[in-house]
Amino acid sequence: MGFALNSFWRSLATSFTLTALTVALAACGGSDDDNNTGESRVASLKLIGTASLPTGTLFEGVEFGGISGLDQATDGSYWAISDDRGGERGTPRFYNLSIDYAATGPVTVKVNRQTHMQREDGSSFPASARTVDPEAIRLAPNGNLYWSSEGNWGTTAATLFQPFVREMTTAGKFVREFKMPAIYNYVDNATTGARSNKLFEALTVAPDGTVFVANEDALIQDGPLTTVQAGSVVRVTALDPATGSAKAQYAYQLLKIPVDAPAGAPFGPDNGLSDFLAIGNKKFIAVERAFAQGIGNTIRLVLTEITDGTTNVTSIASLAGAASYTPMTRKLLLEMPITYQGVKLDNIEAITWGKTLPNGHRTIVLAADNNFTANTQANQFIVFEVLPD
Repeated sequence: MGFALNSFWRSLATSFTLTALTVALAACGGSDDDNNTGESRVASLKLIGTASLPTGTLFEGVEFGGISGLDQATDGSYWAISDDRGGERGTPRFYNLSIDYAATGPVTVKVNRQTHMQREDGSSFPASARTVDPEAIRLAPNGNLYWSSEGNWGTTAATLFQPFVREMTTAGKFVREFKMPAIYNYVDNATTGARSNKLFEALTVAPDGTVFVANEDALIQDGPLTTVQAGSVVRVTALDPATGSAKAQYAYQLLKIPVDAPAGAPFGPDNGLSDFLAIGNKKFIAVERAFAQGIGNTIRLVLTEITDGTTNVTSIASLAGAASYTPMTRKLLLEMPITYQGVKLDNIEAITWGKTLPNGHRTIVLAADNNFTANTQANQFIVFEVLPD
């Protein structure tokens, strides 16, 4: 069974239709042309429209939300993963969606089904405890799905679960786990290793099949988290799908937080790499998501590339203490402030290619993680056209 979503729908139900509010369009100028290497040229983007599903919406009796990863399936539908860890609103799960739109909108989203991710023994992750933190999902070349977890930091063996990247079938069955560098593991959440809830938000697959994964903000040994005064650095790791092991690692620089939270806010502002999309074997659109309590989200889309001059930082134990290295390149593609062309931005954590329009232009789709926060956040989908040069 399924349901369609629109921005005017406000009552909870397990099956419904939503026609998205289409926002005003504005051309920014851009291109996205494929060549025989699988590389896509992207210069700028044009907003097509948005759809938004309110927090609290139920699907098959379970709250829909927490969409942190999105990728287009071979049949044109989309795989979406929820970051419900268990012990919150249900069993950790992913969805199949249909997202449709014309060149001028409206955007329509239909949820087709939900599926539980399974552990190695074939059981679902528990609904009653935090054992996993799903954050990203991508289609594998063989038709399976790759997905990532930030794990769960805890001070006991019963509560600490390390982050991972795994492969599963579209029915959620465990296939394998990639061999991740130990540098990403939780150690003490203070002096070295991973920071709690700052790990594998970003996951993508290049045209040649290489899997790339990155942490959201700096590992402890790589320096401080981003602030309004200074940026930070994260590690982008290239995984060999044949061996399941890492084959290289690169540094990606995050800029400082663009907007500060007001005095007295319950927590400070942040910034992080929330996802990226391969547009070539070593070229990407990175999604940087900044948030200031009481103000909102600033979203940056950045063109970034691993060039011949980019340093493989695999052997560098601490980027904060490194004498010198060359990070991935970065070029701002689009900066969206708190409200962009009439759209109040939410917590964007996912990016994927969308369908090709009748004029031959490709599209991209962004999705927001609503954090299951009622009244102030929603499950937002934003669609852009990639314009020709």
